[in-house]
Amino acid sequence: MLEYRVTASRIDPQASVAQAKSAQIMLDTGLSGTPDAFNPAELLLAAIAACMIKGIERVMPMLDFQLSGVEVSLHALRQDSPPRIVSIDYQLVIDTDESDQRLELLHKNVRKYGTISNTVAAAALLEGRITRKQ
Repeated sequence: MLEYRVTASRIDPQASVAQAKSAQIMLDTGLSGTPDAFNPAELLLAAIAACMIKGIERVMPMLDFQLSGVEVSLHALRQDSPPRIVSIDYQLVIDTDESDQRLELLHKNVRKYGTISNTVAAAALLEGRITRKQ
């Protein structure tokens, strides 16, 4: 089994920092919000986006899939009581000349083998589509 480790610590009433390996990311942990850091919900969406992009990188050589760019847009809905994310919609935009069938094959593989996206999909509705960059 793979293991992951992150540590986080409070900097001040508005911000914290998380560290993994030799990287760090600023966290918006204040009640009033911090515009230059990700809040917990945004971190969750960023983790899903990173998972999808990493999944694409992983399956590209296996599928011999050619692309020149990837963009992921995500939108989450949060309910208040109890507080939780109930649904996440995403759009994968791929800059490629591959056929529509190959584009769907890429999407299928990204959804099937994504550690973070599979984890989130078990707890909330995760739906999305893949499109070609115009």
